[in-house]
Amino acid sequence: MSTTTELANTSANNTGGSLKTAAGEYLTFVLGSEQYGIEILKVQEIRGYDAVTQIANLPSFIKGVINLRGKIVPIVDLRIKFNLGKVEYDEFTVVIILNLNGRIVGIVVDGVSDVRELRDEHLREVPTLVTRIDTKYIVGLATIEQEMLILVDIEKLMTSDEMQLMDAAVN
Repeated sequence: MSTTTELANTSANNTGGSLKTAAGEYLTFVLGSEQYGIEILKVQEIRGYDAVTQIANLPSFIKGVINLRGKIVPIVDLRIKFNLGKVEYDEFTVVIILNLNGRIVGIVVDGVSDVRELRDEHLREVPTLVTRIDTKYIVGLATIEQEMLILVDIEKLMTSDEMQLMDAAVN
């Protein structure tokens, strides 16, 4: 095996395989001044932000619940979860309803941009100091033309320990 091949194999092993499998279609959205992307297959629908029913003793990033056609859906504000500063609700604020293996959850974002198809050549590793949010929920970065997207592992984020509080409150 040549040195070049060994380096390439080592680099591929460092990705844990997650970046390579991150290619696909992503819904892009805005949080603060940055663009993020989540797998489009996880998105059920997009709604305008409306009042939620608050539930006592939940973390501030769990806004409450909504009744979505008879189903109680917890709503998480990712801007608060990621500590992105001032949170305002305006006409551009939307809720992305996700279907995570049958578990329905809504996330509040500043706005939805587009659906982008990402190929392997668009994907990059996450530098350790590049983002203000916890990198364990980041699959990678994508660069398309002059834009940079932060790709969020939304399923990992929504199944984290602190999100289990949300399930306990709803059920």
